Order: sequence, then structure tokens, then C-alpha cells
Amino acid sequence: MSQKNDTVPLLLALLITLIFFGVGSWWLYNRFQGKNNPTNLSEIDKISPEQKSVSAQAKFSQGENLLIVEGASSDKQAAIQAIGKGDFQQAVYLLEKSLQTNQNDPEALIYLNNARIGQAKSNTIAVSVPIGSNVNTALEVLRGVAQSQNQINQTGGINGIPLKVLIADDADNPEIAAQIAQKLAADNSILGVVGHTSSDTSLAAAAIYQKAGLVMISPISTSVKLSNFGDYIFRSVPSDFVAARALAESSLQKIPNVKAVVFFNSQSNYSQSLKSEFITALGLGGGQVVSEFDLSSLTFTPSKSLQQAQQEGANLIALLGDSGTLDEALQVVQINGQKLPIVAGDDVYSPKTLDVGGKNALGMIVAVAWHLGANPNSPFVNNSRQLWQGDVNWRTATAYDATQALIAGIKAESSREGVQQALRSSNFSAPGATNPVRFLPSGDRNQSVQLVVVKPGSRSSFGVDFVPISRSNDN
Repeated sequence: MSQKNDTVPLLLALLITLIFFGVGSWWLYNRFQGKNNPTNLSEIDKISPEQKSVSAQAKFSQGENLLIVEGASSDKQAAIQAIGKGDFQQAVYLLEKSLQTNQNDPEALIYLNNARIGQAKSNTIAVSVPIGSNVNTALEVLRGVAQSQNQINQTGGINGIPLKVLIADDADNPEIAAQIAQKLAADNSILGVVGHTSSDTSLAAAAIYQKAGLVMISPISTSVKLSNFGDYIFRSVPSDFVAARALAESSLQKIPNVKAVVFFNSQSNYSQSLKSEFITALGLGGGQVVSEFDLSSLTFTPSKSLQQAQQEGANLIALLGDSGTLDEALQVVQINGQKLPIVAGDDVYSPKTLDVGGKNALGMIVAVAWHLGANPNSPFVNNSRQLWQGDVNWRTATAYDATQALIAGIKAESSREGVQQALRSSNFSAPGATNPVRFLPSGDRNQSVQLVVVKPGSRSSFGVDFVPISRSNDN
């Protein structure tokens, strides 16, 4: 009986000892692992629990993680595992096999170029795209970055040093974009960032890049709020000021007494910016806006909105929403049925517009940064068709231009400050998809927009196509 009583305290003492030992080992592991793990950055330790929750959603990869899961081949998945183990030779073999099966995969091409470099010295840039919310836009941007990376590495790299690309997924979420910016800013190996995509995510991240002295070049964001944001903030696409002016002037040419109804998204920086610039440009030309309707409103009804606008004398529809309200904008197109002419911002430039809009979209004019049809014989177009086995759109071209600008900056001096000084130089120029990449003192792209019109055609398989309007008719 006494032996049993002695056994119980001994077991309790042993159990307590094991608990203390386990807790102590866990504390030591996290303490030293945190110091040696490059992803546990000091900046992240300073943010709130809510921000950390958002930060956990941010995804990064130079090849060790699969970010675009849909359609990933078994060879690509195996290559990701090989890179994680440091077996770059096997990864190169598997990624080359995967690209033979699916050549139109920019994530695989970026990882292939990274794997070929392995642990060798390299220059590194990052690209942030909305994989988690809009994989098609992400792929369009990644194709431009991948084409530029592949091109420079095949020709010997930047001053003999190859280019690596880190992909980040911001899911088009401003909070996640800000956390991505913090991590990239804290990683001194990153010399520049291509991104972000939407104006909301770019504006959320820009202040962080500016404070850290890390160049950001957005290939898509057009909000005028990015103009003069800081001397490290650029974009390879013309601003809304340029696009709105082109749309207004085109409308005034055809309808001298323009009375427009504007459809926009009050929750989007891009949409608010484009709407404001369009109203100003239209007013300066003698036109006016008679009605405004918020596509994001819970009470929005396209039929009632159009009926009210026509009662107020509207003779032009301006679709100035964003990608998140494209469905509502296309309802307006369908209900309008070609009664009133339509102009639109670049977020309307989508295969979905041709598919859903169909014949009702005929005659619609859209302002975009670039169009393949206006530059059919450029080396970029020919190379992109060979590389991707198909045509690319303006988002791929401007992402290519952003990457080309960073390459030119790194070539001048491979430091963050050196890249910034090169891009800010009055004589800076980088070879772009069609035109040289040059920046205004505001950080905006020094380039006009391309107007396109929806016409009958067979290139898209929807019976209608976006066709470039000749320059002589732009103004």
C-alpha cells in the first residue's frame, strides 16, 4: 500500500518535469529559429494581431511554393518539391517537361529561370499579383515579367548576372498588399517591385516602399493619386488623366453637345479617379455629365438608371467602373442595346465584355495602354506569340515594360538607390514592348493611350473584337 502511495508523487514529479522541458525546448526553438528564418522579419513582429492574420494570407515564392494551383501539371508540382529540397537540376528538368505540355504558363517559366540560377549570384526583383482574387489578371502580368526575365537571362543577364523573380500574391487586398510591401522592403536582396495591380493595392503599398527606398513600378494602376506620390513610385501605364482626356475628346468629336451618364464604383480608387478626370475633361470641351450611378450600390438597377438618364437628356454612356463591377456594367450594355454610344475605361477591356456584351457592345470605345493590333510587327509581339503560343494584351505589355525599366535601372547600378536614381534621370530610357519606357517627373509613364473600338471579328471567337482606332482618329 505504501509503495503505491510513493509511486503517485514520483509520476507527478516526472510529468511536471516533462512539461517544463517541453515548454523550454519550444521557447528556445522559436527564439533561435526566429532569428535565423528570413521570413520572420522584425517589421512583422511590430504589427497588430489583426495585421498578422492578414499577413499570414500573403504568399511568396521563387519556386519553392506553388501559387497557381489550377491546371498545375504533375511535373510542375514535382519541380516545386525539388526546389524546396535544393535539387535545382531536377527542378530544371521537370519544369522544362511541364512547359512542353503547357507552354502558356508564366509561373513555370519564372521558376525555371530561377532554378537555372540556383544558389549562384543573382539580381532579384519581386512582382505582386492578385492570384487569390483574379488569376487571369495575375497570369497576364506574370507573362510580361517572365518574358522580360527570360529574355535578359538568355542574353547573359544584367552585366553578366542573371535575374531572379520573387512572386507575391496580394489577392487584390490592400491590407495584404501592405504586408507584402513590408516584407519586401525588409528583404535587402529585392532591388525593385513590379506591382501592384489595382490602384487600391498600389496606394496601400506605395507609402511603405517610399519610406524604405524601394522602387515600385505598377504596370496597371492608373489612379491620379499615384502621381507625385514619391520619388520611388512609378508606373508603366499612362494615368487616368490621359485616358479620360482621350475618351472625352473622342466623344466630343462625334457628339458636339455631349450629355453623359456616368456609371462608376464609389468603392474603387481607380473608378473614382477616372470618373473625376473624365468629368473635368468633358467639361473643358463643352460637354456635361447629367447623371451619375454607383454600380456598387445595393439599390442599383441598370434599367431604371438608364431610363432616368435618358429622361435627363443623356446621349452618351460612360462605363467607368472597375473589374469588381464589370458584371453590372455589362448589364447596362445589354439593356442599352446600342441605343446610346458607350465609352469605357480599361477594366472593361476583357474577354468577358466581348462574350457577354456581344453585338450590344458594338461601337463601344475603350481606352487602354497598348494594343497588339496597333503594333503587329514589333519584336515584342512576335516574341510573345512564339513564347506563349498566343496573343497577349496590354497588361502583359505594360508588365514587360515595368520589368524592362527595372532591368535598365539595375544595369546602371545594382542597388536600390542606384535603380531609383537611374529611373529618375531625365535621359532615362528602356526598350519597351513598342515604345521606349520613359517617366515624367510625376513618376507617370510618358506615353499616350490607345483607343480601341468593338467591331465584328473572329479573333476572339465571340464574333466581336477590340480593334485599335488609328492615331489620326484619336483626337
